[in-house]
Amino acid sequence: MKLTFPLFILVFLSFAACKSSDKKDEKQAGGGKNKPPGKVEAFLVTPSTLEQDIEMPGSLMPAEETELHPEVSGRVTGIYFNEGSNVGQGAMLVKLYDGDLQAQLSKLRVQLKMAQETLGRYEALLKIGGVSVQEVETYKLSVNNIRADISIVQTGIARTSLRAPFSGKLGLRNISIGAYITPATTISTLRKVSQLKMEFTVPEKYGTGMKPGGRVEFTIENSKKMYAARIIATENNIAEETRSLKVRAVVDKADADLIAGAFVKVKIDLGKNDSALLIPSQAVIPKARNKQVIVYNSGIANMVNVTTGIRDSSMVEITSGLKAGDTIIITGLLTTKQGSKIIISKVNKP
Repeated sequence: MKLTFPLFILVFLSFAACKSSDKKDEKQAGGGKNKPPGKVEAFLVTPSTLEQDIEMPGSLMPAEETELHPEVSGRVTGIYFNEGSNVGQGAMLVKLYDGDLQAQLSKLRVQLKMAQETLGRYEALLKIGGVSVQEVETYKLSVNNIRADISIVQTGIARTSLRAPFSGKLGLRNISIGAYITPATTISTLRKVSQLKMEFTVPEKYGTGMKPGGRVEFTIENSKKMYAARIIATENNIAEETRSLKVRAVVDKADADLIAGAFVKVKIDLGKNDSALLIPSQAVIPKARNKQVIVYNSGIANMVNVTTGIRDSSMVEITSGLKAGDTIIITGLLTTKQGSKIIISKVNKP
């Protein structure tokens, strides 16, 4: 009976504490509901003229390029070019030892002369009936066989000479007089630099615009001079790794500043769009699977999925998701959520 009164006091104090806590929570909740709308800056979506072009990296390459290898193995007896020199098509570059083949050729020529003389005597005897037709035909076959052997040896001698397959500029020499080389030996490289080609890649969505005969422009490092090239071909498939298409073009004019292997920036003109919707790049919110912008609608923020197009340093093209006249939010993006109340403090225009 003595414990009843303290227990009653404890229950009363607990009930009072709960009521006080409920009132505090209600006060805090009421304060959240009365939170003032956020002030943000907006941008009015207006059709603009867009010069559609893209800039892609590329590289220059010679119109023709090949490594020079001998056709047969042998000892080098002559080198007839200087490193870095220009040569014409058919010019002698390297000669291999052919003494044994020359000896065979001399022997066959002597045999041919004797066989032809013998054939001449037999043909004269045939006219007076001194020999049979079969004997004459046998000597004719012998003459023809020797001629065929001479052609084979001459072909072997020709293969000991390396000649320039086309006119161009030679690279560094990798052999010396007296060296024994094989078809696997790289003697030098030959490049046709009087005309240059250019290779670059474009994103998959622009691949259909890369038609043979199309024109592109490009610049090189440390120069503002603009050069022109003509598209000659494209690869026959899209690269799966990069989703891009390889394009090859021919440079219009040779220039001393253009060197094979140089890095270039290719500018591709995709035409002009007079009704493009451009918005500040900062207004686009990247998501895991899409991109969004916040559209102002009667004081409420509305998250809208968009598709972007061409982009520059400050603006980006919107190809779907917005229409002319929409007002989008460009500040306070991190604190503004779907359905948030907002007040526009300033409207920017293109």
